[in-house]
Amino acid sequence: MTPIAFALVLTGVLLNAAAQLLLKAGTNAIGHFDFSLANVVPIGIKIAGQPPIIGGLACYAISVVVWIMALSRVPVSIAYPMLSIGYVVNALIAHYWFGELLVLQKMLGIGFIIVGVVLVANS
Repeated sequence: MTPIAFALVLTGVLLNAAAQLLLKAGTNAIGHFDFSLANVVPIGIKIAGQPPIIGGLACYAISVVVWIMALSRVPVSIAYPMLSIGYVVNALIAHYWFGELLVLQKMLGIGFIIVGVVLVANS
């Protein structure tokens, strides 16, 4: 994988991870909600007014463009598994930002993901 291709894949992965974290921050600000006809408009307004959600959607939009560029340079069988790194990034940042637990089982799973990504990248 060329340095440019690696940078594109990594950027796509990080933008996707950032999108998830921003969406979570936005939904934390809104709180639990259920969709029903009665609350579609009020909840829609709350969602549309949350800067983290807007930022998360922007990260998704940019990540799609970056990902298409990456796929033009890297086989999908190599690029797609790299998205798993987003799970690692999200678990670690969610621990610090949102207080989500990093129990032994989750850490073991993260270790397996890292090993799997290294094996795929070196194939």
